This record gives sequence, structure tokens and C-alpha cells, in this order.
Amino acid sequence: MNAFDEDRMDRVARTARWTAAERARESARPDRLFHDPLAEVLAGEQGRALAASMAGQEGGENPWFAIRTRFYDDAIVDSVKVRHAVAQVVSLAAGMDTRAYRLTLPGGLVWYELDRPDLLALKSQMLTEAGAATRCVRRTVGVDLADEWTCPLRAAGFAPTRPTLWLVEGLIFYLEPATVHRLLDELTRLSAPGSEILVDTVGRSMLDSPHTRALRDRLAQEGCPWQFGTDRPEDELLTPRGWRATVHLYSEIGSRLGRWPHPVVARDTPGVPQSFLVHGTR
Repeated sequence: MNAFDEDRMDRVARTARWTAAERARESARPDRLFHDPLAEVLAGEQGRALAASMAGQEGGENPWFAIRTRFYDDAIVDSVKVRHAVAQVVSLAAGMDTRAYRLTLPGGLVWYELDRPDLLALKSQMLTEAGAATRCVRRTVGVDLADEWTCPLRAAGFAPTRPTLWLVEGLIFYLEPATVHRLLDELTRLSAPGSEILVDTVGRSMLDSPHTRALRDRLAQEGCPWQFGTDRPEDELLTPRGWRATVHLYSEIGSRLGRWPHPVVARDTPGVPQSFLVHGTR
């Protein structure tokens, strides 16, 4: 069906199709938190198979994807349409995200998607075949985020003098700590006053908890283990770099949206694994 060998894509990049499958599943719910009509196409058999594998024998739904997607959706629309805070968005490890196609966005907004070249090429081909049309100006930049990516971004038209909304979604917990910090240093250097960042992370408490061991083992078996976690994302990631951070617990946002299946437990409760959704501003 396509000219690209999906087996050539590294396993972390292939989790993009898993995310698409989860977004397709949420979109099919009568009480869906968002509607992603392209997710089913982008997931493909590979994404659905990976979603089934990651669900394990219990076969339960993972609420993280729906919660995170809706949180980011709301924050993006608020920034670019309601407050008109930024005129360019940069999505790092954009994967199979379709926000440039499905959100109500200003037509003049420039949306940059950074990811592996093979993945972006496959995605663009599938979207073209599906007859999809963007809501804004979409530009793809094929890079390896572990290597130099700022020069290709600038070459694509990115203007570091303009406020930027950075999307760092479903990424940093797959990276080594040194890579996480280097990535944030680089994007901070490109961030003009008024820029914003959306980033999610698991806590160190998630990496150490016996309650998450089965999930962590399945991720490791798929070749994409969690490598980074912090229970103080504001202190470790953003505040030292000059960002003002608002930190939300996944459980709090999920409970508000009706998607969290457990009691909401206060942050820093000993023995309770936590994960976070963070909005930073400069």
C-alpha cells in the first residue's frame, strides 16, 4: 500500500501508531473527549496490534492517551486562538498527531512537525491518500531529535524572534536524562519572550513503583523502555531554564474529564506513582 518499509523505523517512532490507535478508540466512544477522524487510518494494523499488546492480558483501556490529548487540545486552542499568544507551533516527535488537520486554528498559524524522516514521509503519504486538508500552514522537518535539529527547523522557516508554542508530548520519558536536558536547553534558546511549552512526564515514582512494573516490562519488550522520570518537573525541567510552570496531575485532569478510574491522591503521597502535565510560559 505504501512505498515505505515500516520495519526500518525505530521502535520509539513506531509507538506513534500505537498512540493513533488509542486516539481512534477514544474517537469511537459516544462520550469521547475529542474526535480524531484520521487516527484510524494512521494507526493501521501495526498500531492496533501494538495497542492490543500493550493492553496486556487484562485488556483494559489506558486513560492516559485520552487525557493527554484533550489537555493538549484545550491548551493549544487557548494559546493560538483564544489568547492569540503565538503564531507558530513546534511539535517535537509529532508522530501521527493530526491537530493541524482537526483543531479549529487560525489559517495563518505555522505548524512545524519534527520527527524521523521515514515516519513523516509515511504519514504525509497516508494523509494525502485520505484527502486530508490542514487548518493552518503545516511544515514537516525530518530530524533525529537526539542529534542536531535546530538548524533544519530554522531552514524550514522557523523564526526564533517570534513567540512559539512547543509541544513535547509523549516523548521525554523514552529518552536518556542527558538527552532530555539537552533538548530542553536547545528549545529554550530558541524561545522568544511570550513563548509557551506543553510537556508531559512520568514521575520517578512511576519508574520505581511495583504497580507499574507490568507496563514498564511490556514497554521494554517492545524496545521503548521508560528512561526518564521526575516528580518535580517544574524544579528539574523548567524553572532553572527561566520558564514559569503550572503542573497538573494526570489524575486530577482525568478525574475532571471523567476518565480516571482511581481515587485522586495528593501529590507527593509516599508510595503513590504519579505522572504530570505541565504548561510553561516565558
